Order: sequence, then structure tokens, then C-alpha cells
Amino acid sequence: MNETANDRASAPRAFRPKLAFYKANAKGSGCAMKMELHPAHGQTDGSIMVTLANQMTIGDRRGPNPTFPHFDWENAICVKLDFSDLSKMLQVFRGECESIEEGRGLVHRSPKGLTYIKLAHQVDPIPGYTLEVKRCAGEGRHDQRAFMPIAPYEALGLTAAIENSLGVICFGMPMVIERDTSAYRQAVKEQRDASAA
Repeated sequence: MNETANDRASAPRAFRPKLAFYKANAKGSGCAMKMELHPAHGQTDGSIMVTLANQMTIGDRRGPNPTFPHFDWENAICVKLDFSDLSKMLQVFRGECESIEEGRGLVHRSPKGLTYIKLAHQVDPIPGYTLEVKRCAGEGRHDQRAFMPIAPYEALGLTAAIENSLGVICFGMPMVIERDTSAYRQAVKEQRDASAA
């Protein structure tokens, strides 16, 4: 059977939506962050992958041909946040503590080196939260650092998004599993027929 353009257009496409924050500034020291939900499946635990890219260019929005800031996605830092990592972040966003692990943050060890993830509530100079991710590569490779300020309203939305994601991070995507109920239905029918006779 040949597939028509209408069939292709109506067929569901596999894509993974990302929540993105872009925080460019006039100094060129801004950051962008993308968060991507990975549900649990098979023997694999779910997670949220967070990718942070530092600002490369300032851009200029004046004039007839504005240019926008660019971010260094090629050299971005990517971290995998699992159930316990996200739960510790939620404690900070909910106000149960001021920072993850009393300021020590999370430590992830990988073949790329050590990654430190710190999330803290701040009051001065601007109320909100700060997310800092630092990768220490070691052995002659350069360290990477990304710093993302999070406004209180963004923290509120992130809290709701993370909370609503935890179900699929723990248990995966629900799916309907067909069950064969024909034997049960046959037994009920026979019982009904016997009662009617």
C-alpha cells in the first residue's frame, strides 16, 4: 500500500519536546538551558536531561537587521538528573532548604570527569535561584562552567513541571495492555443461560 501525503501528515511523529530558557545579557556572560524528559522504559530509569550552553555573542537588536545572541551548544554541558537529584532540587524550590546538600550540591562522576551541580535560593542582589554546573575534566582538559539565574516565577513553573514528570520518570509511560477476557465472558454467559433455563 502506498503512503499518501495525508497519511504522512496524520501519522504521529516521534519527537522529544524541550523546555528552554535563554538568559542572554549585555556582558556576554549569559546562559541558555534546555530540559528534556526521558521516561523510564524496560530496565532503564527515567530522567531529565539538562543541557546548558554559555553565551557566545551579544547580538544587536537595533536597526533594520537585528542580530540575536548565540549560545555555544557545541560545547554545552549536559547532565542527567534522576529521581533523587530532582527530589533534592524540589526541596530547594519548595523552600524546604536553601541549597542542595547544604551548599555542597550534587556530584556526578562520568568518563568525562566530575560534574558539580549546585542549586541555591538567593535573596540578594536579585531574589530567585541560581543553578551552577561545573565539569572538572582533569588530565589537561579544560574545565567547563555554566551559570543560570532562575526567577521566582520560573522556579514555580519548574517545580510544577518536575513534580508532574516524576510519575513517568519512575514508572514510564502508561500503556494499555490487552487482556484476553473471552474465557471469563464465556463462563458468565453459561451461568446466565443456566439460570434462565
